[in-house]
Amino acid sequence: MLWILCLALCSLLTPARADPGVLVRLGMDVLSREVQNAMNESHILEKMAAEAGQKRPGMKPIKGITDLKVKDVLLPVITMNFMPGVGVFQCVSTGMTITGKSFMGGNMEIIVVLNITATNRLLQDEETGLPMFKSEGCEVILVSVKTNLPSNMLPKVVNKFLDSTLHKVLPDLMCPAIDAVLVYVNKKWASLNAPMPVGQVGTVQYVLTSVPTTTASYIQVDFSPVVQKQKGNTIQLEDAGGAAFPEDYAEGSSQLLLSAAFLTAELALLQKSFDVKVKDTMVAEAYPKSKPLVTKIRINKSPKVTMKTGKSLLHLHGTLEMFAARRRGKPPVSLFVLETRFNLKIQYSVHEDRLQMTTSLDRLLSMSRRSSSIGPFKEKKLTGFITDFLQEAYIPVINDVLQVGFPLPDLLDMNYNLAGLDITENALVLDLKLD
Repeated sequence: MLWILCLALCSLLTPARADPGVLVRLGMDVLSREVQNAMNESHILEKMAAEAGQKRPGMKPIKGITDLKVKDVLLPVITMNFMPGVGVFQCVSTGMTITGKSFMGGNMEIIVVLNITATNRLLQDEETGLPMFKSEGCEVILVSVKTNLPSNMLPKVVNKFLDSTLHKVLPDLMCPAIDAVLVYVNKKWASLNAPMPVGQVGTVQYVLTSVPTTTASYIQVDFSPVVQKQKGNTIQLEDAGGAAFPEDYAEGSSQLLLSAAFLTAELALLQKSFDVKVKDTMVAEAYPKSKPLVTKIRINKSPKVTMKTGKSLLHLHGTLEMFAARRRGKPPVSLFVLETRFNLKIQYSVHEDRLQMTTSLDRLLSMSRRSSSIGPFKEKKLTGFITDFLQEAYIPVINDVLQVGFPLPDLLDMNYNLAGLDITENALVLDLKLD
């Protein structure tokens, strides 16, 4: 009984893992592009094949063949499959032509088609905290060998060539190509967890929550983003509220999920910029007063983003204070202070790989009088006036502040400008597209 009690107490004391604020699903579309680009841009197979024609320490010469060279390396065809819980199985199909002179004095050509296979295990670098691929179990499989040598030479010369050179040398020459490509791909993660500025008010840093997980259809990378004020503390993310990817995306595609909790933390960086003082001539003309009006809005509580399918709201809670301006440099006189709560609709877009927001008034939820120097009045009679002020004077200022944009993860050279944006339950999902 005692050990059962201990187990129960330990389970209560063990902290629950917080929901990640940002999720990425990498489908085979993105991974295939990165590996293919790495293979093409590095020309690694050509480099490795060139070494096959060079003399190497310990390599015995092949009787009957001289001036060995390798040329005409075929453009590789790359096939990859996810290995749940491990990473990615990779097969690179390519070919090359091996030339030389036979002992008969004639030119020799041997056309080789081969497969290079390896398991690319997905890990997390202990020093940097970044994702990384590491190859294991590389093999070179000969698919076919063709030669222009006379048929009566094939059994002896070609078999000796295969035994002495291809089977022994090609794995050492070709398998490093897989490692070189993975180095290229791993470099694409290099800036992933670097702090990125949000104007002059703070930074956002995408930090891995844990080792990325691999399923049969995608790799999922969970982030616990760090939202840091420029000269202040880290803004703690609330629970993500069960934000999850919808299941209606095409298999093999890639998505980025930004939880409402994460966007709320980012907007907290801008809270002070949401405090606005406006000499509101436009509203004063629409609602004549004997003196010019000055309006001050102060947001007292942290802005909050909520999301339901197809709609996202920014909730603001603060005070609205109306002043009567005075001449001859005298300070304005406070007329009244209202406690206000209102919602703004958010429209999302992406520009230069930063998330952009534009708002419009959804609803003025409530107004209550905090103080008044002009005596009691019915707040409801000011509803139209306050609504006009928010629409015409306040929201344009908010939209100007939001133009700073919020940085998206520096992920494998992803062009977020092409992404489709979907507002789902408690999250914004970017359906990532390739160039």
